[in-house]
Amino acid sequence: MNARRDFVRFVVIGCLVVSAAVLLPSIGRSQENTKVQDAMELLKSEAAKLGTPKIEGTDMAGSKQVPAIYFGTTKINNNFELVDSVVKQAGGTATIFVKSGEEFVRVSTNVKRDDGTRAVGTILDPKGKVIGSIKKDESFFGDVDILGKPYVTGYEPIHNQSHDVIGIYYVGYLK
Repeated sequence: MNARRDFVRFVVIGCLVVSAAVLLPSIGRSQENTKVQDAMELLKSEAAKLGTPKIEGTDMAGSKQVPAIYFGTTKINNNFELVDSVVKQAGGTATIFVKSGEEFVRVSTNVKRDDGTRAVGTILDPKGKVIGSIKKDESFFGDVDILGKPYVTGYEPIHNQSHDVIGIYYVGYLK
């Protein structure tokens, strides 16, 4: 009788351990996804408060001459108030990319290079997983390597008044 009860306990405990091993990673992933979604909504809403996105003239981003992206009358190139405000509220990292030819260039970011400087002027990986979604005018949410480090991320196209893609909103959290 004791052997049978011990066997049942063993089976129940085994099932609980297996269930936890299966469910916990998906719960963690779900929380990461919610965090990214919330940060993306915050970035977009804070940008929208500034006004409609547009391109007007050019500006330097690192060593690259790129289109200047504005939200309303606020030029975003080399202006870190928006991305830093979002990170102050939501943590992680945030970036505004501008479309420059076939590339998307970081013009406002708190993603850091290895030397600790902001990665302004660096480009979205042209062979990475994100670019295909953006070129189809779609969002991308998932794991991405950014400048050699793993992040859980979200990317959404920025549209001007004519609905042309002129840039990308990005948020992410180091894994």
